[in-house]
Amino acid sequence: MLNIAYLSIGSNLGNRLDTFERAFQLFTENPHIRLTGCSSFYETDPIGYADQDCFLNAVLKVETDLQPEELLRVCMQIEQKLGRKRELRWGPRTLDLDILLYNHETIETEILSVPHPRMHERAFVIVPLMEVDPSIRIPHMHAPLSDLLEQIPDKEGVRLWKVKNGEGAFALFES
Repeated sequence: MLNIAYLSIGSNLGNRLDTFERAFQLFTENPHIRLTGCSSFYETDPIGYADQDCFLNAVLKVETDLQPEELLRVCMQIEQKLGRKRELRWGPRTLDLDILLYNHETIETEILSVPHPRMHERAFVIVPLMEVDPSIRIPHMHAPLSDLLEQIPDKEGVRLWKVKNGEGAFALFES
């Protein structure tokens, strides 16, 4: 596994925690992906289309031997398996998976932009990303994550929902 990627995961339809657990399981069943880190879970206010339920969000750190577009295809397959329908931009969804960072590369293709184009504007991404790896830098941005977070006006819309206990992602689901 040569590549390090950071993924955002979000859900605001159905049983959000169950959706996360099922997505984690599908990632671990893929022999080309290894989950190596997960933030706590945050409940966040919707952005863009505001007339919808709050989201549950987190950031995952993965090791993979997949190329970026292959990783994107896996993410989209997991979204589809868990009921994602793309009907309304920024609308409600059972699952949303985005590649935030892939190594320290800048990638621009027809289907993928890395780093994620709006990640530095979104507290629901920066807060959990800082938890997973506070030293990470977004390519072409010289400011640390903490400085980027200070510039985001809607930080209060990100609330800690379930604290990671330090033993890995699956420990989040233990009773």
